[in-house]
Amino acid sequence: MSEDSESAFQNPVAGFGVTFKAMFKKRLTEQYPEQEKVTAPRFHGRHQLNRHPDGLEKCVGCELCAWACPADAIYVEGADNTEEERYSPGERYGRVYQINYARCILCGLCIEACPTRALTMTNEFELADSSRENLIYTKEQLLAGLEETMVDSPHAIYPGMDESDYYRGLVTEAAPGTVQQIPVSKEKKDEEVDA
Repeated sequence: MSEDSESAFQNPVAGFGVTFKAMFKKRLTEQYPEQEKVTAPRFHGRHQLNRHPDGLEKCVGCELCAWACPADAIYVEGADNTEEERYSPGERYGRVYQINYARCILCGLCIEACPTRALTMTNEFELADSSRENLIYTKEQLLAGLEETMVDSPHAIYPGMDESDYYRGLVTEAAPGTVQQIPVSKEKKDEEVDA
């Protein structure tokens, strides 16, 4: 019997050996959703738009995340900050931010592209829905919640600080007396309703 004929006989037998070993192993059954699945600490789940410690948004509306997305799932529109309506410490902020989870492949390339660490990924993985419309998450849904030391944006930057101080970590909470500004766009809507 030649070596070729021996290997031709052994290959299928070796393959069946793997099958027979698996047949007698204890099966792993996950009781999901009754028992929640624990994810790895660096799991790529739903995105989150982060805030500075005083409540201003980290997103500067640069659209680099949208350019980096291979699935074209991110839509960003930037706008200019003003002293009367300030959402981030810099010149610009993300006015419109949407992620389409019907397209998103949760690859994390958008996270790598973000220069301000405004966009990160959480461990939340339950994103299924019965409607495509509900799979498009807006800025309000993605924005991180407020902590005790924060004031909701828009509001003025910390007195005596500038944009670089925010990114150096010198701002650790909202300045005493900081109040939320009334957005100019909201004032116009209220005037139209009153008229």
